[in-house]
Amino acid sequence: MSQRIKQFILLCLMALSVFSTTAHAEGIKIKSFELERVDSDWLLNASFQIELSPGLENAVQKGVVLYFQTDFELTRARWYWFDEKPVVAQRQTRLSYQPLTQQYRIASDGFTFSAKTISEALQAVGSIGGWRVIDNEQLDPNKAYTASLHMALDLSKLPKPFQVNALNNRDWNISSDWLRIPFSPNGATLVKR
Repeated sequence: MSQRIKQFILLCLMALSVFSTTAHAEGIKIKSFELERVDSDWLLNASFQIELSPGLENAVQKGVVLYFQTDFELTRARWYWFDEKPVVAQRQTRLSYQPLTQQYRIASDGFTFSAKTISEALQAVGSIGGWRVIDNEQLDPNKAYTASLHMALDLSKLPKPFQVNALNNRDWNISSDWLRIPFSPNGATLVKR
C-alpha cells in the first residue's frame, strides 16, 4: 500500500473518531434511579443528564417547544408467555423559551417554573422527585420484578415541519438507553447510581 493511501486512511479514521465523539456527547443519560417505599406507594426519584445539539438549542430559542417523555415499567418474567407488565407509567415535561422575559419555562404534572439558562432548564427537565409509580397492591410480595426507566424527546409533539426534519436528522432524535434493575417488593429502597 502506498504512503498516500495509508495517510488518507489514517485521516479518515481520525475524522470518523472526532465525529463519533461529538455525536455521542449529545443525548440523554441516566445519572441516578431510586425507588423509595412510602406507606403503600413506591415513589421514583431520578436524574438525567440531557445535552442538546446546537440545532435543538437554536430551535428552542426560536420558539419550538420540546416535550420529553419519561417511561417507567415494572415487568415480571414468565416462561410460558410474554412478560407481565403490572405497572406502566409515563410523564411528560415541556420545555419552552419565553423571549419577552428571556427565560426558559419547564412544565410537568401541573408544576411550572422558570430558569435563566438552558443548562439550568435541562437540569430541571432531567430531575424527577417523588413521582408515584407503583401502588403496593399491584405487586405480589413473593415475585421478582424488573424496574425499567427511559427518557426521550417526543418527536410526535413537534410541529409538523420539524417532525419531517427530525426523521432525517439524528441530532433531533435523542433518548436514553433503558435502565433495567431487579426489584423486590420486600426491599425498602432500590437505588442505582
